[in-house]
Amino acid sequence: MLSPADLAALGLTLKLAAVTTAILLVIATPAAWWLARTRSRWQAMVSAVVAMPLVLPPTVLGFYLLLLMGPNGPVGRLTESLGLGLLPFTFAGLVVASVVYSLPFVVQPLHTAFSAVSERQLEAAATLRASPLDTFFSVVLPLARPGYLTAGVLGFAHTVGEFGVVLMIGGNIPGVTRVASVQIYDHVEALEYGEAHGLAAWLVGFSFLALLLLYGLQRRRGPA
Repeated sequence: MLSPADLAALGLTLKLAAVTTAILLVIATPAAWWLARTRSRWQAMVSAVVAMPLVLPPTVLGFYLLLLMGPNGPVGRLTESLGLGLLPFTFAGLVVASVVYSLPFVVQPLHTAFSAVSERQLEAAATLRASPLDTFFSVVLPLARPGYLTAGVLGFAHTVGEFGVVLMIGGNIPGVTRVASVQIYDHVEALEYGEAHGLAAWLVGFSFLALLLLYGLQRRRGPA
């Protein structure tokens, strides 16, 4: 049985994952399209930067984000000059950190989906006098729909499971930045293993269902 504090942490986690996934799908689309189509010499470097959260320890990424968004960092000075205040230890700061941390989990499926769109399909649309924007929305997006599904599920599920980055940027403020993973940590620190098990089991079940949905749909529609 989950306590009110557990339910609040779960609600905040789902809100964070939903907002992060929505932002990621918007900003990852042009990035993935560029990576899939460009022949620029910068492609490898940009790909490496996007993929870095896959290999960086979350605490390292969180530490540098904390410096960037702190009072002496360029992002912190910018947000203060805009009257937004500092982002660390706020929900907005959690969203920014989550977008960075989950970026490769959304960009890479979209990159794969966009790479599967052939030049012949784009040329066929061009012969019908479709503009590049029309071609993207009427041809590319429908073809890349499985990739968007994969990207959405992975981005959402990965954000739900964040801990290191969340703790570094958000801390542990009830109702503001205390998400489910931090709530489990609190239970374990207090030797409340039964409560920790109840919340952890919910996350295990959610992760399994997300992957089951993903693989089930991929089986029906083919790989992204």
